[in-house]
Amino acid sequence: VQLQASGGGLVQPGGSLTLSCAASGRNFSRYVMGWFRQAPGKEREFVATIGWGGGTTAYADSVRGRFTISRDYAKNTVYLQMNSLKPEDTAVYLCAARTQSPYTSSFTSQYHLWGQGTQVTVSS
Repeated sequence: VQLQASGGGLVQPGGSLTLSCAASGRNFSRYVMGWFRQAPGKEREFVATIGWGGGTTAYADSVRGRFTISRDYAKNTVYLQMNSLKPEDTAVYLCAARTQSPYTSSFTSQYHLWGQGTQVTVSS
Protein backbone atom coordinates (compact mmCIF):
# COMPACT_ATOMS: atom_id res chain seq x y z
CA VAL A 1 0.00 0.00 0.00
CA GLN A 2 1.25 3.46 -0.90
CA LEU A 3 0.01 6.93 -0.02
CA GLN A 4 0.50 9.84 -2.42
CA ALA A 5 -0.16 13.34 -1.12
CA SER A 6 -0.68 16.32 -3.41
CA GLY A 7 -2.22 19.77 -3.56
CA GLY A 8 0.26 21.85 -1.63
CA GLY A 9 1.51 25.22 -2.76
CA LEU A 10 1.95 28.88 -1.94
CA VAL A 11 -1.11 30.75 -0.70
CA GLN A 12 -1.70 34.14 0.89
CA PRO A 13 -2.91 34.45 4.47
CA GLY A 14 -6.65 33.98 4.58
CA GLY A 15 -6.61 31.79 1.50
CA SER A 16 -7.62 28.18 0.97
CA LEU A 17 -6.07 24.96 -0.27
CA THR A 18 -7.29 21.40 -0.59
CA LEU A 19 -4.83 18.57 -0.07
CA SER A 20 -5.43 15.08 -1.44
CA CYS A 21 -3.99 11.75 -0.42
CA ALA A 22 -4.54 8.84 -2.78
CA ALA A 23 -4.12 5.33 -1.42
CA SER A 24 -3.33 2.26 -3.44
CA GLY A 25 -4.55 -1.14 -2.38
CA ARG A 26 -7.92 -2.69 -1.63
CA ASN A 27 -8.36 -2.00 2.07
CA PHE A 28 -8.73 1.77 2.08
CA SER A 29 -12.19 1.55 3.64
CA ARG A 30 -10.67 -0.15 6.68
CA TYR A 31 -7.91 2.39 7.26
CA VAL A 32 -8.15 5.19 9.74
CA MET A 33 -6.62 8.13 7.90
CA GLY A 34 -4.79 11.09 9.32
CA TRP A 35 -3.10 14.30 8.31
CA PHE A 36 -0.01 15.53 10.12
CA ARG A 37 2.37 18.41 9.49
CA GLN A 38 5.96 19.23 10.20
CA ALA A 39 7.51 22.68 10.10
CA PRO A 40 11.29 23.21 9.91
CA GLY A 41 12.91 22.59 13.27
CA LYS A 42 9.69 21.36 14.84
CA GLU A 43 8.27 17.98 15.67
CA ARG A 44 5.63 16.36 13.52
CA GLU A 45 2.20 17.30 14.82
CA PHE A 46 -1.31 15.98 14.42
CA VAL A 47 -3.74 17.92 12.24
CA ALA A 48 -6.84 15.78 11.62
CA THR A 49 -8.09 12.22 11.48
CA ILE A 50 -11.08 10.38 10.03
CA GLY A 51 -12.44 6.95 10.87
CA TRP A 52 -13.47 3.98 8.75
CA GLY A 53 -16.99 5.13 8.05
CA GLY A 54 -16.10 8.78 7.67
CA GLY A 55 -18.46 9.77 10.45
CA THR A 56 -15.80 10.12 13.11
CA THR A 57 -13.38 13.00 12.77
CA ALA A 58 -11.05 14.83 15.11
CA TYR A 59 -8.93 17.95 14.77
CA ALA A 60 -6.07 19.69 16.46
CA ASP A 61 -7.20 22.75 18.40
CA SER A 62 -5.09 24.95 16.14
CA VAL A 63 -7.06 24.01 13.01
CA ARG A 64 -10.55 23.18 14.30
CA GLY A 65 -13.16 25.28 12.53
CA ARG A 66 -10.80 26.08 9.65
CA PHE A 67 -9.83 22.64 8.29
CA THR A 68 -12.10 19.79 7.22
CA ILE A 69 -11.05 16.19 6.62
CA SER A 70 -13.11 13.93 4.36
CA ARG A 71 -12.73 10.75 2.35
CA ASP A 72 -13.97 9.36 -0.96
CA TYR A 73 -14.14 5.56 -0.95
CA ALA A 74 -14.68 5.27 -4.69
CA LYS A 75 -11.44 7.18 -5.29
CA ASN A 76 -9.48 5.75 -2.34
CA THR A 77 -8.68 9.32 -1.42
CA VAL A 78 -8.71 11.42 1.72
CA TYR A 79 -8.88 15.21 1.56
CA LEU A 80 -7.94 18.10 3.80
CA GLN A 81 -9.81 21.29 3.00
CA MET A 82 -7.91 24.19 4.56
CA ASN A 83 -9.55 27.59 4.90
CA SER A 84 -8.49 30.86 6.54
CA LEU A 85 -4.87 29.82 6.30
CA LYS A 86 -2.33 31.48 8.54
CA PRO A 87 1.46 31.80 8.23
CA GLU A 88 1.80 29.40 11.15
CA ASP A 89 0.12 26.72 9.01
CA THR A 90 3.26 26.63 6.85
CA ALA A 91 4.67 23.09 6.93
CA VAL A 92 5.08 19.86 5.03
CA TYR A 93 1.75 18.06 5.29
CA LEU A 94 1.80 14.28 5.41
CA CYS A 95 -1.01 11.79 5.19
CA ALA A 96 -0.92 8.56 7.12
CA ALA A 97 -2.93 5.38 7.52
CA ARG A 98 -3.64 3.47 10.69
CA THR A 99 -4.14 -0.08 9.53
CA GLN A 100 -4.29 -2.09 12.74
CA SER A 101 -7.13 -0.45 14.61
CA PRO A 102 -10.56 0.99 13.81
CA TYR A 103 -10.10 3.89 16.21
CA THR A 104 -9.00 7.38 15.28
CA SER A 105 -5.82 8.64 16.87
CA SER A 106 -3.74 11.79 17.12
CA PHE A 107 -0.49 9.95 17.87
CA THR A 108 2.05 9.60 15.08
CA SER A 109 3.29 6.29 16.53
CA GLN A 110 -0.08 4.68 15.89
CA TYR A 111 0.02 5.24 12.13
CA HIS A 112 1.87 2.60 10.14
CA LEU A 113 1.83 3.92 6.59
CA TRP A 114 3.05 7.37 5.55
CA GLY A 115 3.01 9.35 2.35
CA GLN A 116 5.86 11.55 1.16
CA GLY A 117 4.35 14.91 2.12
CA THR A 118 3.36 18.05 0.28
CA GLN A 119 4.61 21.56 1.08
CA VAL A 120 2.15 24.25 2.14
CA THR A 121 3.48 27.79 2.41
CA VAL A 122 1.29 30.60 3.69
CA SER A 123 2.88 33.94 2.97
CA SER A 124 2.09 37.32 1.49
